[in-house]
Order: sequence, then structure tokens, then C-alpha cells
Amino acid sequence: MKTLRIFAMVACFVSVSVLAYPRPGGTLSAVRLNGKTGGLVSGGAWTSNSMVGKVRVVFYVDPDEKELNDHVGRAIDKAELDQAYYGSVAIIKMGATWMPGFAVGHALKAKQKQYPRAVYVKDLKKQLVKRWGLADHGYDVIVLDAQSTVLYYGRGKLSEAHTKRVVDTLRDAIAESKKNAAEAKTE
Repeated sequence: MKTLRIFAMVACFVSVSVLAYPRPGGTLSAVRLNGKTGGLVSGGAWTSNSMVGKVRVVFYVDPDEKELNDHVGRAIDKAELDQAYYGSVAIIKMGATWMPGFAVGHALKAKQKQYPRAVYVKDLKKQLVKRWGLADHGYDVIVLDAQSTVLYYGRGKLSEAHTKRVVDTLRDAIAESKKNAAEAKTE
């Protein structure tokens, strides 16, 4: 009987954790990172609501795996997406690394200078692991439409096919945003 209870508990845990990641068609719960929980690398609070209004790609990165999906970033850069309708957010899991915070912070400030259009965010307490079901030690990629609906979610190193899917999803969402903006102007 004890074995049956343990099995049932493990099955419940596994089923809940499998269902806890961002699902296409769903939305992400509102999150605010500020002070002890994190915030913008440039200073100040960051809220997930700030992503509404543009198509976004969100990279949620363990600093120890920062280069895992560099090929995805390069493919997005090569696509030359319309910056009026698109933006990227890199959220760094500061609590997932062995590296000292000051070293990661210094590297992030350098990245912010290299890619000034991207928003860089520090998650000091793994809030998005808890709130959005993202990987504790790993790399997540999320594509959101302009209303912050999840269009794509990938975990770990993305294959060439998934990288193409990310770029195509971004292009399609930007085209939809442009269409909606044009229709709104004519009304």
C-alpha cells in the first residue's frame, strides 16, 4: 500500500510538472521583478506586462548555458524583422549559476551595449521557473504575439527545424500585427 501511495504521488508530480510549461494559445501569468527578485539590467523594475504591444521572443537563460541557442539569435538577426513590431527579451536566471553575480552582471551590461534594442532582465530568485514553469537549469525560448499569447515554446537546444519555426512564427505574427494596425487606422 505504501508503494502505491508513493507511485501515485510521483505520478501526480510528474503530470503537474509536465503540464506546467507555457502552452501555445495560452498566456503567461503577470510577473514583476524588482529589487530582491531582479529587474532590468539597466536598472529598475521589469514586468511581463511590458511585453504587450509588440511580438516578442523571450530567451530564459541559465548563464552556464548562454551559448546553447546562439544560432537562434543569429537566425533572428538575419531575418531582419521590423523593429516597430518586434522586440526581444533576454531573462537571465541568476540563481541557476555558479558564477558570481557581479561577473554575470558585468557580462549582461556588455550584451546590453552590444544589442541595445534587446531588453535584458535579471531573475534573481527563479521567479519564472516558479510562475511560468520554465527550466530551472536550462534554456527556454518563447514566442509571444502582440497580446502576449504564447505562439511557440521550446526548451533546451533548438534544432534547425525549430529555429526555422521560431523565425517563421515571428514573421507571421509581425505580419498579423501589421495587418491589425492597418485595419485599426481605417476604422
